[in-house]
Parts: sequence; structure tokens; C-alpha cells
Amino acid sequence: MELSALTALSPTDGRYAGKTAALRGCLSEYGLLQRRFLIEVRWLEALCDCADIEEAPRLSAAARDYLQQLVDDFDIQSASAIKAIESTTNHDVKAVEYYLKQQLAEHPELVDASEFVHFACTSEDINNLAYGLMLNDARANHIQPGLKSLEQQLLRMAEEFADLPMLSRTHGQPASPTTLGKELANVVYRLRRQRRALARVEITGKMNGAVGNFNAHRVAYPEVDWIELSRLFVENLGIAWNPYTTQIEPHDCIAEYAHALVRINTILLDLARDIWGYVAVGYFKQNVIAGEVGSSTMPHKVNPIDFENAEGNLGIANALLGHFAEKLPVSRWQRDLTDSTVLRALGTAIGHCQIAWLSLGKGLGKLAVNHARLNEDLENSWEVLGEAVQTVMRRYSLPEPYEQLKALTRGKGIDEHSLREFIHALDIPTGAKTLLLSLSPSDYTGYARRLARQLNHYQ
Repeated sequence: MELSALTALSPTDGRYAGKTAALRGCLSEYGLLQRRFLIEVRWLEALCDCADIEEAPRLSAAARDYLQQLVDDFDIQSASAIKAIESTTNHDVKAVEYYLKQQLAEHPELVDASEFVHFACTSEDINNLAYGLMLNDARANHIQPGLKSLEQQLLRMAEEFADLPMLSRTHGQPASPTTLGKELANVVYRLRRQRRALARVEITGKMNGAVGNFNAHRVAYPEVDWIELSRLFVENLGIAWNPYTTQIEPHDCIAEYAHALVRINTILLDLARDIWGYVAVGYFKQNVIAGEVGSSTMPHKVNPIDFENAEGNLGIANALLGHFAEKLPVSRWQRDLTDSTVLRALGTAIGHCQIAWLSLGKGLGKLAVNHARLNEDLENSWEVLGEAVQTVMRRYSLPEPYEQLKALTRGKGIDEHSLREFIHALDIPTGAKTLLLSLSPSDYTGYARRLARQLNHYQ
């Protein structure tokens, strides 16, 4: 059966292909091959530029231009040609080496450089740097912009609803009121902090041979400072150099990267579930989209499907990311190949992240606040003012303030009248009593309004 969005096994390339298409250039098999090819070319150039490696030809401007053109022109046809070679070699990195050698044979100055392609390299030298470039690209050009967009959407909502009082719920029960904007500001603050943590994750890489000691390098060219050459090469790719490895770069940085994404996704999953709950209790209505069907049997329904979709995809993403973090830093002795197949799923995990973030943004954009429902819950929850009353009683040393309010309010539906009767009977200063009598659940929100509006102040 021919591969298409309908026949793809993974929903990231099937049902949700439109939401993940932008990731294909950096997180697909093509993206991996393109970066492997780039690294092979750059390593060849580095060897040719080293004066102590006399047998490697010095590159003319024309030769350099040709090599750069090979990098710039790498496309699907190039990747397909490599895959055709792999069908014979049964080795993916060796296929890239052979393909590059074929291209060098087309340029008379570079024919003699052929055996310096993949010189002293193990496949992991190429792979760890290729994946490092892929992750840097994904973070800079897709992950951070996507999260920033969602953060800005939440920030606008936090500012818009900064003054809108809302009943809190702790343990699912009515609690001291907040504002809708403050609750959204909480999410923005958490998200910003973890987004900065993701940005700080340093992608590390190595170029040091079969077991990390430059064994073959030193035998072939003992006069070359291979450690320094390796450092410069890796850093020139925009990757932090790791001088201490076995055959594989230990992937600790990928674990950090994955864990940072897990924390981000957990925050957003928490948000998705909360919004789902607020829709369920009627705090939000959802704007109806013409032509959409909410239920196959109940035509009245407008289901919170975007938040459910986000929650599901965040769960899948975090399951994969958690596996990456636990598995990838573990290798038997100097090398085993279990990381190879796991690394190929990086795009799948980040694809599920992307799907979730887009769904969450779409769902947030469809929300409309139900002011009447918010006010109804506040007006039916005068017992939440018991916290304020007993705290003022404590200030003026009245006996057993907590116990008195507990007896008055716990498990009971008290109203405005009964609470104010209790306040009138208190032996406290007139000013304090007047303040308590003026309170209502809708204005008992502490600094919620201020905190929601000053979110950018507390970065």
C-alpha cells in the first residue's frame, strides 16, 4: 500500500501531518541525512585546513565553493541517492561517506581528498553531531517560537481577565476567591521559567573516534593536536564540546532537553485539565464553529476536544521523552546500539508536542467567559469569607477564632445574612468590623488583580 497521510502508521505523519509538516526539514530521516552530509563535508574541510596533515590537499577557493554548493544543494534526491547506496552497504553512515566520495570524483581538485572523507571517524562521531544540530534547530526554529506564541496568548488572557473574580477550589471545594487572570498568570510564569531552562540546555558533541581517545588519529598523525582540532571543529558547528566520552557521546544533554520538555508539557497538561474542568462547570463557553459536530448522537454538545487532544498528545510526548531521558544516557561498556533506534523517535516526540501546543492554542482561542456563571458561584459561597473573619479575630485576640468559624461554616451553606450577623456580634474595633461587613466574595481576591497585571515585572 502506498504511503500517504491515510496509510501512515504514526498520526504525526498521518491525521496530524498538517500540524507537524514544518518539523520535517530538521527531525526526519531526511533531516538526519542532510546534517550527516554537512558534518562529513566540514570534517573534510577541517582536515584539509590542518597544516600538519600534509597528505590532505589544500583547498582552493573553487574547491571550497564546490563543497559549499554540495551542502546548499542537498535535497530529497540527494537523500534518496544515499538510501540507494545504503540498500547495498546496509550501513547508513557509510552510505553518506560513499555518496560524498561520488560527488568529490566530479571535481578534479577533490579526487585526491577522497580518503580523507570520514577519516578516523566512527559513525557516532557523525551521528551525535547530526542529532545535536537537529535538536538545536528544532529548539530555535520550532519549539521556542511555538511555546512563545502560546505564552503570549496566555499573557493576553491574563491581562484581559486580571480583574475578573472567580471562586477558587482547593480539594474541589470552594476556597478563597482569585481572578481568572491571576490563574492564567500562574501558568505564564511557570511556562516562562521552564522555557528559559530549555534554552539553557547545552547540546554537547564529540569527534574523538572509536572509544573517545583518538587512538587511530594519533597513530596516523602523532604531530597533530587532535584534542584541540576536535574542540574547534565541534564548537564551530555551534555545539558544546564534550572531551570525555566512550564511543558514544553519553546523551546526558538529550536527557536534560527531554526533561525540560516534560516539565513544560506537564504545566500545559495541568492547564488543559483545568480549562476542561472550567468548561464543565460553565465558567467558559466555547465559540461554535460553523459546520463542526460536537457529538455523533447529541447535537447540542460543544465538546472541549482541543483540550482533550492536547492532554492526550502531551501524555504520549512525555512518555517518549521520559524514555529518552532514562535510556539514552545508559550504554553497555564503550558502546551498544540501543540508542540508535531510540534517537530516531525524537521527531515523533516533538511532533506530539507540536500537535498538543497547537490544539491548546486553538482551544484557548475558542473560549468565551460566562460572567453570569462566575458570579453565581461567588454569590453562593459566602462561607469563603470565613478565612478573612477568623484572621481578623486572631489579630484582636478573640478566643478560638478558627474554631468559631469552623462551627459556623464547615459543611454548611451559610449566606450573606448569617455571616454578617456573626460579624456584628464580634468585639473588634469599629474600623475592622466595617471592613469585614463591606466584604463580598467577588472582592475578596487579595492581590490577585495586581499580580495578574504585573506579570512582566516578576520575570
